[in-house]
Amino acid sequence: MRDPVRVSVIALDPVLEAGTRSALDGSPEVRLAVGEQRPDVTVVVVDRVADPVLDLVRRTRAAEHRPEVVLVATELGPVEALHAIATGARGLLRRRETNGPRLAHAVLAAAGGDCAVPPDLLDGLLEHRAEGAAPGVADAWGAAGLSERERAVLRLVADGRETSEIADELCYSVRTVTTVLHNVTQRFRLKNRAHAVAYALRAGLL
Repeated sequence: MRDPVRVSVIALDPVLEAGTRSALDGSPEVRLAVGEQRPDVTVVVVDRVADPVLDLVRRTRAAEHRPEVVLVATELGPVEALHAIATGARGLLRRRETNGPRLAHAVLAAAGGDCAVPPDLLDGLLEHRAEGAAPGVADAWGAAGLSERERAVLRLVADGRETSEIADELCYSVRTVTTVLHNVTQRFRLKNRAHAVAYALRAGLL
């Protein structure tokens, strides 16, 4: 059995912070960081995803131990979610939909390198893919040598296409599509398709 994930909580409202810590304290797979302990994941609880919040996410991710960030917000639409992901948030939750188990799931997913986003919010994110990168987000994948074929496959993955559908649309074999996805996930140390889409969104690729 793996060690519990260490988690810290940041909230401007002390009552919200106490409530969030209490919700997490009920999960045996999560342990609240105390004192000088470095958290694996930081939960940030806010009302709106404004510039100060995005700056907070950046600073948290830039810390020496680079904790993952799960952002819980009262108001969270596709545009705000895209900016949050682009600045480093690994998990996104709306406060009204958040309870102890759901929050713990998002924390564990973030700690494992995956991205937790509500399905309807992910749909909204993908609708914005043609609008270009979020302001200030570099095309990190392009700089790392992502090929046009890899980009094409990932765009269709983001659209929710199955491997066989991607192969048909791009006139590739199923094996080729599988190989492309495998190569991308291995090169960038990603966990799965959802993780690849999340990273592509963060890089402004989609």
